Amino acid sequence: MKLIALISGGIDSPVAAYLMIRRGVEIVAVHMDNRPFTDEKNLDKTLSLVRHLRNLTGSPIRTYIVPHGPNHITFARKCDRHLHCLFCRRMMYRIGERIAEIEGADGILTGESMGQVASQTLQNIMVVNQAVKVAVIRPLIGLDKVEIIDIARRIGTYEISTLPGLCCTIVPKKPSTAARLGDVLREEQKTDIESLVEKSLEGMHVFSPETL
Repeated sequence: MKLIALISGGIDSPVAAYLMIRRGVEIVAVHMDNRPFTDEKNLDKTLSLVRHLRNLTGSPIRTYIVPHGPNHITFARKCDRHLHCLFCRRMMYRIGERIAEIEGADGILTGESMGQVASQTLQNIMVVNQAVKVAVIRPLIGLDKVEIIDIARRIGTYEISTLPGLCCTIVPKKPSTAARLGDVLREEQKTDIESLVEKSLEGMHVFSPETL
């Protein structure tokens, strides 16, 4: 099995990737680069995390860096701000699905756990799922933050994930925790979703395991 692992510079996603690599799954890492709403340090952390996972598991990991900042700008200008995190994640999934087609992968892997942040309530997860047709694997879904941190400390990713870095600054003050699919779809119609996906793919950079 091959999965597209959505990897950020945070704690959860590298743990999810590790757990699936340990089960024999081949991982292709995809990092959504949120600059200018984050800083260079987040990209550096992500690349360091992928290197660490590679060295820890002996698994070669091809890595895609995809520009995501322009998508944030479009949604912030044209769509309901309370739903911004849903637009963000649905775009991440769409791009992950397209890269899965390129890589011949079987699905998408995320570090989501139930209820941890606004976009990870059950209702919002269901709305995000509707953006793609491929399977979405969430090995951390039933774990709480303490359990995830314990694993991160044990495998050595926690120290990297907690290095200084600017958190995403475009997150709305009051994100929706119970979005309705119809509302999200109506708001997305204010943009050209397919064009945003294509531009993101055109701007991505790929690191082979040998060059990372």
